[in-house]
Amino acid sequence: MKKIQILGTGCPKCKALTANAEQAAKEAGIEYEIEKVQDINDIISFGVMSTPALAVDGKVLFTGKVLSAEEIKKLI
Repeated sequence: MKKIQILGTGCPKCKALTANAEQAAKEAGIEYEIEKVQDINDIISFGVMSTPALAVDGKVLFTGKVLSAEEIKKLI
């Protein structure tokens, strides 16, 4: 099971990235769990300075942009 983490404070871009990540995981047919990381100290511990960010299994894959579901599918 993949752990998809959305790093951000809950802004509209973070919510859009969450929705796109869920859509990508469903379309890819993978088992997944979505975790929203909203605490600023937790976000910084990932080394992220620009949100929203996408991490899978603890590894940051992209920061600072809302990726489309198609873009996320290629990453996961």
